[in-house]
Amino acid sequence: MVVDNKATITYVQLLKEDLVIIRLVPKDGPVPEYKAGQFITLGLPNPAEGGKIVRRAYSIASHPENREYIELVIRWVRKPLPGRLTTQIFNAKEGDEILWLKPTGRALLINEELPNGEKDNRRIICIGGGTGLAPFVSYAQHLHDVGDKREIIVLHGASYVDELSYKDLLTNLEYESEKRGKDEWNFKYRAAISRPQEWFNRSWAGQVGRVETFLRPRESGMSPLEELIGDKITKENTMFYVCGWQGTIDGVMDFLKPKGFATEHDKREDGSFEVKYESYG
Repeated sequence: MVVDNKATITYVQLLKEDLVIIRLVPKDGPVPEYKAGQFITLGLPNPAEGGKIVRRAYSIASHPENREYIELVIRWVRKPLPGRLTTQIFNAKEGDEILWLKPTGRALLINEELPNGEKDNRRIICIGGGTGLAPFVSYAQHLHDVGDKREIIVLHGASYVDELSYKDLLTNLEYESEKRGKDEWNFKYRAAISRPQEWFNRSWAGQVGRVETFLRPRESGMSPLEELIGDKITKENTMFYVCGWQGTIDGVMDFLKPKGFATEHDKREDGSFEVKYESYG
């Protein structure tokens, strides 16, 4: 039997009409323990279904060291029909009650050990499409707070500049890396806009196209990602984490498979792999 917990919505930031950041604080007890990369299941009664509780899972954007609230970035599903839960969430206000189930999920847990038991010191490349950025916002803050020395790059893909939901936070983490030095905190953030020709994106001067185009080699033979880090990407030196629509994951693997990269779902006989992913459609 499902046992729902109750929380209060304490913060609502509407980024655009169909994109929102919300924060939840449990009513009875502390913020639950969880790991970066996990998701939480929310629930609300749907009046159109006689008050039936509708539940959906959302990746957590806040990090485990933050014990004040759970933060989520949510897209309002409008087509082909309005989302049964997201429509209710977008009608919710600060102070409203929402139901939740404890965080779970293993697909995007940060890899800490190699199959031989040695520490995994490979650079971490996070690729998030749309709200698939959420687990990697959690990664970045968590790895920062625990003093992780690995090289970390977060790549985000969106259609419009106002969908770069955590641009300020991630840019500031990169500024801190530049100030402290790579030996202390080695972090970079870049975004790609897939509709640069549209008027609303006229100020965009960064990468254009889908987020996986960061992996597409230029005439020099180096991809924009490799140019950013100043090194060739190999399965020996890099671990990829991908979250978004299945098309994003497929697009990333189109570039990585020819280089010999394997996913955790199709890991080798010795247990090795270089890609973890989670698809939400």
